[in-house]
Amino acid sequence: MTYTMRLPDVGEGVAEAELIEWLVAVGDEVTPDSALVEVLTDKATVEVSCPVSGVVTALHGEPGDTLAVGSDLIEIDTGDSPTAPPDPEVEPAEPDVDAGGDTSDAGTPLDPPVPPADAPEGDSESATELPAPPPAPSGHPAGARASAAPAVRRRARGLGVDLGSVPGTGPDGRVVHADLDRMIAGGSGARPLAGGTGSADDRHPEPVRGIRRRIAERLTAAWTEIPHITYVESVDVTELERLRAELNRQGEQHAADRLTMLPFLAVALAIACSEQPTINAHYDHAEQVLTRFDGVHIGIATQTDGGLLVPVVRHAEARRLRDLAAEIARVTEAARDGSATRDELSGSTITITSLGAIGGVTTTPILNAPEVAIVGVNKIETRPVWHGDRFEPRQVLNLSSSFDHRMVDGWDAATFVQRIKTLLETPALLFVDD
Repeated sequence: MTYTMRLPDVGEGVAEAELIEWLVAVGDEVTPDSALVEVLTDKATVEVSCPVSGVVTALHGEPGDTLAVGSDLIEIDTGDSPTAPPDPEVEPAEPDVDAGGDTSDAGTPLDPPVPPADAPEGDSESATELPAPPPAPSGHPAGARASAAPAVRRRARGLGVDLGSVPGTGPDGRVVHADLDRMIAGGSGARPLAGGTGSADDRHPEPVRGIRRRIAERLTAAWTEIPHITYVESVDVTELERLRAELNRQGEQHAADRLTMLPFLAVALAIACSEQPTINAHYDHAEQVLTRFDGVHIGIATQTDGGLLVPVVRHAEARRLRDLAAEIARVTEAARDGSATRDELSGSTITITSLGAIGGVTTTPILNAPEVAIVGVNKIETRPVWHGDRFEPRQVLNLSSSFDHRMVDGWDAATFVQRIKTLLETPALLFVDD
């Protein structure tokens, strides 16, 4: 009996998905819960699982194709069983950014499946003379596909490593980034991927698919459809850095609670948004509707192995400083290790983008549409600042903030940034309740 599986509903409001990578081939045996394919929605990359046991007889679509929910996906010969299988479910695999913006997720294109490294070349007669490859130290059966998130698989491909030979320490033997880190640091005997010797040609064309294609589309739309205004202001953070150093000294026994600049900025952002609610908003150009939010849900640009993701810290206005710091650390770590959910990567109302110590002097952030504001943090520098009657060495950073000029006038943008500047330069104001 042939069972035709259709693309399931992979998320609320999702009508279609891009086919990223087939995880099985025609002739493969599958069982319930076998991962069949990775697809990309506007929210996340997800793995579609198999609801039946049998042998794959046909695949519908190629990587890069866009399939409608409910369209034919895969055909499986289930034998003589007439029993209808349950509806397939999907398992979140790698979160994607909810919106674009200058901090949009810049994932690398996903490659097609790579043949096993131990597949012999040449004719079948010579192949039979080759010794069998040693068993994978991770306990993965020879030729079996290791369990790993898409970001981990992409990183392994970039390293030229066969995941089947990497010991997995995640749940159910899943290979995680830490396993690759240990392999690199220890020089373990992980098998190289077949065909990893490179090419004499210095051109390396690759199809733009998956997250990278989605980012390209979103950024093009944001840049061409939204008239940006970027406002840059220097902020003297000398007193704030002194306060931060003292708070970190007091809590030095808890290294995980170390405060960065971001929670202070998040507090300032929440205060400024409460005073100018039209900036904590989404603008729908098609409907010509501006939606303001009472809650300040801050997107935090986060660098991951798969590119930039924007996890969300919800209700920043209701959180205290260390609670904000802990939540920022939690959601950014979830983004990095691939465990962030779609909900944790959607719903931001304003975004912070920071390049930390390499943040440069100024940037021109692209809006994280449909948001109408994004605040960019540049690196802290010691600069001579005129202070009354003399120059003093002060710690200064630039805030580079962009706004949707259709909804935010230059005066409003300047007022918003100046309020943040005041709060950060006089950090006691961050903790004063009116």
